Amino acid sequence: MKSIAIILSGCGVFDGSEIHESVLTMLALSQNNAEVHYFSPDDLQPSVINHITGEEKSEKRNMMEESSRISRGKISPLSDAKAEMFDAVIIPGGFGAAKNLCTFATEGVNCEINKELLNFVQEMNKQKKPLGLMCIAPVMLPKMLNSSVKLTIGNDPQTAKMIEEMGGIHINCAVDDIVVDEEQRVVTTPAYMLAESIAQAQVGINKLVKKVLEMA
Repeated sequence: MKSIAIILSGCGVFDGSEIHESVLTMLALSQNNAEVHYFSPDDLQPSVINHITGEEKSEKRNMMEESSRISRGKISPLSDAKAEMFDAVIIPGGFGAAKNLCTFATEGVNCEINKELLNFVQEMNKQKKPLGLMCIAPVMLPKMLNSSVKLTIGNDPQTAKMIEEMGGIHINCAVDDIVVDEEQRVVTTPAYMLAESIAQAQVGINKLVKKVLEMA
């Protein structure tokens, strides 16, 4: 049985992990008999968004506590994640990937990656273990791997340009497909960067999960 780490960044598309993407990932892994472990930074979110109005709220929320809503309470601090324990790692999207796991949402090409995430992903990559990222999360890859990794966030030209500026190689991709960098052992899919329904998102996510497990 393959052991997979899922990195969450809160609960909700506008300030955390995209819930549909997270659950579809969990479902696909379960259907493929993988053992799943959940991790999140144990820290405050930089912002909390009212998902009805889109307005920022003044309250503070902890990323790991919010992520535990998706994982049904089973979650550990990202600082506890050790590469030797897992066969692969998958990171769902949502603005939490761009706000909480890195600073891409505010600093663009000058973004910094959460140090705990950076250390974990780099060690996984060093051990040749596959990485799966979806939606906006792949923007972190050039800085995480410090290489010209092939990836996709769909077909948004502005985001693609920023990825190229950071040293990545962006490949336009349909919502129901994946981009695979065999050398770096990285799989990406657009998910809700392009999906107009949960059914559309499911197709690419299922392909990503199957490819990641195959590579593991």
